[in-house]
Amino acid sequence: QVQLVESGGGLVQAGGSLRLSCAASGRTFSNYVMGWFRQAPGKEREFVAAINWGGGSTGYAASVKGRFTISRDNAKNTAYLQMNSLKPEDTAVYYCAARGASSIVAMEFGYDYWGQGTQVTVSS
Repeated sequence: QVQLVESGGGLVQAGGSLRLSCAASGRTFSNYVMGWFRQAPGKEREFVAAINWGGGSTGYAASVKGRFTISRDNAKNTAYLQMNSLKPEDTAVYYCAARGASSIVAMEFGYDYWGQGTQVTVSS
């Protein structure tokens, strides 16, 4: 089992920045691909970004590419999502997820463990 706890959400004005953290405990963190997803009110959960074991490979949704950066610190068992140039349409609950395989995927069902989520609200 892997336990994931997100933090860092909040209210920010459009154009601002936030950094989300995902602290993991349980099994060896470095064995897992880490992903971030989000769910806006009335919408399905969608892929945001993912990073492989060593951090050398990342993937992003087109809507956030160039504005968001995913990273990880395996020594701290933590993954991060740096969000810059935030827009009102980025408002959502953000979830981190862990995948017990080597490849980055964007599908929800590809991830084995999920956090409870952290709210991000971007005001216009």
